[in-house]
Amino acid sequence: MKCIQGIQLISGSNEELLPDFQTDFPYIATCAELYKYLSPEIPWHWHSTAELFYMEKGQLEYTTPHGKWRFEAGMGGFLNPNVLHTSKEIKSREGGIQLLHLFEPVLISGEAGNRMDQKYVRPLIQNSSIEMIPLSPEEPAQAELLKKIRQAFTLSEKDWGYEFKLRQQLTDIWMELLEIAHPLMESEHPGKTSDKEIKEMLVYIHDHFSDSISTEQIAEAAHVSKRGCFRIFQENLHMTPGDYLRSYRLRKAGQMLREGNEPVTEIAYTCGFCSGSYFGKMFREQFGCTPAEYRKKL
Repeated sequence: MKCIQGIQLISGSNEELLPDFQTDFPYIATCAELYKYLSPEIPWHWHSTAELFYMEKGQLEYTTPHGKWRFEAGMGGFLNPNVLHTSKEIKSREGGIQLLHLFEPVLISGEAGNRMDQKYVRPLIQNSSIEMIPLSPEEPAQAELLKKIRQAFTLSEKDWGYEFKLRQQLTDIWMELLEIAHPLMESEHPGKTSDKEIKEMLVYIHDHFSDSISTEQIAEAAHVSKRGCFRIFQENLHMTPGDYLRSYRLRKAGQMLREGNEPVTEIAYTCGFCSGSYFGKMFREQFGCTPAEYRKKL
């Protein structure tokens, strides 16, 4: 299991980069040491893998376009592939630790398009109304499922037959998830009608964040109106396009402060801020310190 202290995003996208992820066995297990992250808030992102997680310590709040959940130690959940989401550690004395199984669903079905894929995998991963399935130990059936999710992390890659054993455990977990998800899959829920558009607009912002860009330009990237752009951002990210642009610029500035030696004023202009003083004010609001203090602290 790989211990991580932050996430990486693919350049020009909000898709998460998964180091050490191999296509010949599309699975990785990670231990997220949340209390060591530079910021308690993880930026909006997505990944093509399914996510099964277990909260080992602390508390973590997940937000998706259509829901918000808080997970405490002993709880866990399933996040569907390609779902936009952000999370925030709820600070505690002991610090948060999250264990994650990240895998392509084809690991369970064996081959995309075969009978098992069509019957047991696609009905869940292609159901746009199911973003998250939260699991609580207070529900007896879910408590047993959580034990299985936690137990699967104890398998060792060095053991003979590791891949078969892990696949079997994930398959058992998947079948129990289907039982829990079955009522949700049959009920009427509004689907995600703007998933493609919001991702296209995010990519545009990432490619042009250092320029002076307008809401109209962001909207044009997804071929929607300015009004539609505001609606899609509010429905999916619960913020305006301008709020997201400013947050992303500050995040990039923080990265430059960590990784380089450029003067603070130069970083401000590189990240699209019109003045050093305004940049300093916005940076303090988001990170709780000045850019110089941030760099010195690191």
